Amino acid sequence: MSTWATVFAAGAITYLTRASFIVAGDRVGFPPIVERSLRYVAPASFAAIALPAMLGGDRFASFGDDWPRIIAVCVAAIIIVRWRNVPASLLAGMVTLWLILGLT
Repeated sequence: MSTWATVFAAGAITYLTRASFIVAGDRVGFPPIVERSLRYVAPASFAAIALPAMLGGDRFASFGDDWPRIIAVCVAAIIIVRWRNVPASLLAGMVTLWLILGLT
């Protein structure tokens, strides 16, 4: 029974914390430093997902045959630096990876 209580409590806490931002909406503002730091959440999340995959998963920096991934990440990085468009960089990186893997 305690397992189900824990699962229910975790779900309720998660729901309430997410719902609080929706309910509060624009009535509650963040300090300027928090708003500035929230701009970096998407790039930090992307880096946390992309870098381990590029560096070989659990094998740190074992590049080996991962040149297609490295090239795709470089293309995505160029797009993000030049145009600051996350969806375009994701699309360009994936298309580059698919093209390289399709040609080999």
